[in-house]
Amino acid sequence: MSDEICRYLDTAVLKPDMTRKEAMAAIAEAVKYRSKTVCVRPCDIDLARELSKGSDTEVSVVLSFPHGCGLSEVKAAEAKAYIDRGVSEIDMVANYGFIKSGEWDLVESDIRAVVEVCKPAAVALKVILESTELNLDEVKGATEAAIRAGADFVKTSTGFASGGASEEAVKVMLDTSAGKIKVKPSGGIRDYDRAKMFVDMGVHRLGIGVSSVKAICEGGVGESGDGY
Repeated sequence: MSDEICRYLDTAVLKPDMTRKEAMAAIAEAVKYRSKTVCVRPCDIDLARELSKGSDTEVSVVLSFPHGCGLSEVKAAEAKAYIDRGVSEIDMVANYGFIKSGEWDLVESDIRAVVEVCKPAAVALKVILESTELNLDEVKGATEAAIRAGADFVKTSTGFASGGASEEAVKVMLDTSAGKIKVKPSGGIRDYDRAKMFVDMGVHRLGIGVSSVKAICEGGVGESGDGY
């Protein structure tokens, strides 16, 4: 299972103070362990594409990260720029202030603005809810909004807030999804057992920090030094 679980991994290389040399080493680590994607800062898209060329690992990028407060038209323009650079997937942060306000039309339209750029390009869109900042009713409502907007995944966390993926939030997301959207827990997944637990729950992808990729793929315990 440990080799199979590597193909669930979106390995994050996102620390804002990471040097170019550190980013190269981290991306290479993600590729070495056959992560499904390496999820990078926008400034590292070209580097990640070069280092993953010819491998099983695709490139994903974060958008409006980590707070999600950008204008919808700016998020859409960002998405187009990243797609033009050749990314396969985008992880956008939802406006979780709108979520906490119960402004579901605004939540949905914000996501849809990016969906409308991603869909024609066949680029998968994951919507980060920042579930540790929400109650479970808000997690449910945000998942429903992402479904209505046409997103491909809902994702728990940026890995840079107060916590990561909880079993309770993931269960709500899975129950609400009813097969209409995929679910990606992220944050706090640092060992094989926790990763496997979420896979056994029925999730479709796992967001982990690069410091944990070796441990998860080899059945051990990783570090917590990269925000995840």
